[in-house]
Parts: sequence; C-alpha cells; structure tokens
Amino acid sequence: MARRLPKIAVLLCGSFARAAQADSLIDIHVQETSTVQAHPSFRSGPDGGNSLNHRADAAATNDVTLFVGVSPWHGGEFWFNPEIDQGFGLSDTLGVAGFTSGEAYKVGKLAPYYRSQRAFFRQTVDIGGTEESVDGDINLHKANRRSDRLVVTLGKFSVGDIFDANSVAHDPKADFFNWTLIDTGTFDYAADSWGYSAGGAAELYVGAWTVRGAVMALSNVPNGETLDLSFAQHQLIGEIEHRVQINQRPGVVRLTAFDSYGRMGRFDEALALGVATNQAPSTALVRRYAHRAGVSVNAEQSISDTLSAFFRAGVADGSKESYEFTDVDQSIAAGFSLKGTHWHRANDGVGAAFVVNDISNARQAYLAAGGLGVLVGDGSLPHKRAESIIETYYRVGLAKWAQLTFDTQLVFNPAFNADRGPVLVGGIRLHLTK
Repeated sequence: MARRLPKIAVLLCGSFARAAQADSLIDIHVQETSTVQAHPSFRSGPDGGNSLNHRADAAATNDVTLFVGVSPWHGGEFWFNPEIDQGFGLSDTLGVAGFTSGEAYKVGKLAPYYRSQRAFFRQTVDIGGTEESVDGDINLHKANRRSDRLVVTLGKFSVGDIFDANSVAHDPKADFFNWTLIDTGTFDYAADSWGYSAGGAAELYVGAWTVRGAVMALSNVPNGETLDLSFAQHQLIGEIEHRVQINQRPGVVRLTAFDSYGRMGRFDEALALGVATNQAPSTALVRRYAHRAGVSVNAEQSISDTLSAFFRAGVADGSKESYEFTDVDQSIAAGFSLKGTHWHRANDGVGAAFVVNDISNARQAYLAAGGLGVLVGDGSLPHKRAESIIETYYRVGLAKWAQLTFDTQLVFNPAFNADRGPVLVGGIRLHLTK
C-alpha cells in the first residue's frame, strides 16, 4: 500500500504546482525619510567615552530605499531592498540607552553610502480557514491567502520585521522615534550595526494564535558591522501571539523570548581584570562563548475607531554585555496613538508614550568603574537611577504619499546617570513613500 504524503507536503506541492498558472507579479516601491533632532545644553558632569554631549547639539539623517519584489508563483515572494544612507544620530548615536531616533544607525557617515539592507524569500502556504485579501505594501505583494497558513522567510531581513511587532509603536518612519518604544528595550535581537541580520524564520497561523521561531546570525563581534554567516554565533527566537477581542475591539498579546550564543563578556570578569591591571574594565578583553537570554511581553488594543494603546515589558540576563541592541536589562513602556478624525484631519495622528529602562547591579558596577557599553558609559556612575523617557509626536498628513512629524522627548537620567539631564530633544521627520 502506498504511503500517504504528510498534509504539509501536499500543501507545499499544491502551492508550487499553481506556479504554472500564475502570472509573475512585480512590485516596486520607494521611500525617503529625513530627520533632524536637536537638544539644548543640559546639567552634566564630565563627559565620558559614550556620553551624550552636554552642550547644545543637533544631528540629521537621510535615507532612500527601493523595494523591488517579484512573485513568480502563488505564495512565493522575492524582495530586494537597496538603500542609500547618510547622516548621524546625536553624539554619534551614544549617551542614551533608549536612544532618541530609530532612524539613526550605529554607523554614521557624512557622505551618502550604499547598503543592501534586505534580500529575502518568503513562501506562504495556505492550510485552511477563511480567505483573506491582502493589499500590496512595502515588502508585501497583493494577494489572497487563508487565515490558517504557514509562512517561511529566508535570507537577509530585520528581526523586527517579524518579531515584537506592534501597530501603535514599531515604525520609526511613522510613529515614535525612541528605540525602546518602537522595540522592547531588553530585546537584544540579532543585527548588524544597521539593524539587519540573516537567517530563517517560520510562522504558523491557526485561528486566533500564531507561533513563530527563527535562527538568526549574530554579528562577528558585539555591536559589529558584519555578520557571522557561519552561524557559530547565532540567536534563537521564539514568539507566541494571541489575537483577542475586548468589547468587540481587536487586540493582540505577544510573548517573545530569545537566546543569543556568541563570544561575549561577563561584567564581573571584566571588573576583576580591570582591578588586576589597574585599568578601566572592558568586556572586550574577557569575551568567551556564552548564552544571553531574555523574555518580553508586548500588547496592543484598539479602544475606539481612532484610539489605540500599547504596552511592552521585558527582562534580560544582566550578567553579560548586551550583544547587539542597547544597554537595558529591564524595561517597561506604554502609550497610545490617536487619529485626527476628531479634529477633521483624518490623515493626521498624535501619539504619547513613556518608557522606563533600568540595568542590573552587575552592569551598574561595570559602568561605575568606567566601563563602556553599546551606547552608554559616562566614565563613572556615582548616582545611578533608572532612565525614564516621555515622548509625544504629531504627524501631519501632507498628502497620501507625504507625512511630516513633529516630535519631542524628555529624557531623565540619560545613561542611568542621575547627575546628568534632564534633556529635552526636539525632532522633525519628513517621510515620503510611493
């Protein structure tokens, strides 16, 4: 008797068989984003190696991205995102753990330069459920799909494209600016200095639930510009998502966990070596293969046709250096967004949020002894306090393809240093898309 193929194999074969009957679909989109941020002088002690400049300062960024996609068969998509970047974050993207601009990379350059940020393949396999119509968008082809489906993504992309998503706070081109509002501050996700990694992810949608998993490459060195494509240093990511209805309004709860395995330094070992050599501690001198893990919860809820709220909270292993993202071991954030329909500006939007970031005792001791982290390090830390940030923005819909956003952030205890700040940061963002 012939052995039956597993159901998933039958579905995959059927998906590819429809390729012969489907016309190739080519999508091209382009977007441009320019930002300017500035702050006045503020109360400060001496600046350290990773301090926010206490004098009045300003910085600007620009990027232009092309999104080219081809769908050669049903459910299959190839996407390529070439990009030109230019500019700097405030103080070269240093001095605040919850950094003030998601458009500012860890690598800044005065002259425009080219990067291939994404190059990936995605296959969607329908399993069952109801049929859905998906509008075409950036990195997403217009298509019909089933509510129950398997989605596999392979190549180079951002972990944030798939994990820790949130419709209220996740897009530095459209909503909040702050790093630890658009992503959970403790989610030390695999990424190069521009926020992209390589690997594979799978998502299974069944009813009101989605389960996601991924294996992604870490940088060759923490906070590095190049990826370890041998996957000797890698990150495992898992996420469970549950879609809910509260008062007949949609909401989502996501639980995300990660485990990074790579050459990283422990704070206590760096401190011990610093004492023995009479030098400032450096985790770079004591790196060896180890694990660093963390977990976070991320929720969003529609309250009315125009008002939505979000909440994030996370913790991560505070005994070792952060590998990729920022120097945060505990984080909690919440906020809302409101559409401008109430004041007859349907394409406008306003948002407000706060985030409180904190660090472990081990990281505090390391920074107090003069150690430098990914983004912070004032040379000393005589009075440690949690870093707290309040952000508000108003987004003006100039046209269907153009948005202008005015943003303010008030940063208390930048880099967990109660002797510095508060710092008022103002920002303007112009975003064009087609």
